Amino acid sequence: MRDGPRIRRVEPGDVEAVLALIVALAVYEREPDAVQATAASLHETLFGAAPQVFAHVAVLDGAVVGVALWFQTYSTWTGRPSLYLEDLFVAEAARGTGAGRALLRALAIEAGLRDCARIDWAVLDWNMEAAGFYTAIGARPSTGWQPWRIEGAALARLAE
Repeated sequence: MRDGPRIRRVEPGDVEAVLALIVALAVYEREPDAVQATAASLHETLFGAAPQVFAHVAVLDGAVVGVALWFQTYSTWTGRPSLYLEDLFVAEAARGTGAGRALLRALAIEAGLRDCARIDWAVLDWNMEAAGFYTAIGARPSTGWQPWRIEGAALARLAE
């Protein structure tokens, strides 16, 4: 019988596997050409002098099969830090093994260690499988708030 996934913090040797999972996530989210990250850029943001993003990985049978990439934010309303889950992805072959739940449990523990009031993330409106999974663990969608973004040429113009 196969053991369940082991969750640990990402290590430098995991970068290529994490990048492969990011590419797989982009394909799943119908944006196969959107990934601009490279192994070098991931290594720098995860392990550089001042890391800005953190990650936990799920390892099953010696292979990295899932990743949760996150960073710390702050809630002025709670007066405490929060975790923002940028991406949670489990390889298709490893779904149903408990890897996703185990990754979120690791983040819940991390949030507790950092005195975070909450964990926030976004779900694509068409991703009912993810919404069902998150509902099953007790999460709920935020209402009344819409995600906004500025990027590319508009971001450059604003900076001028």
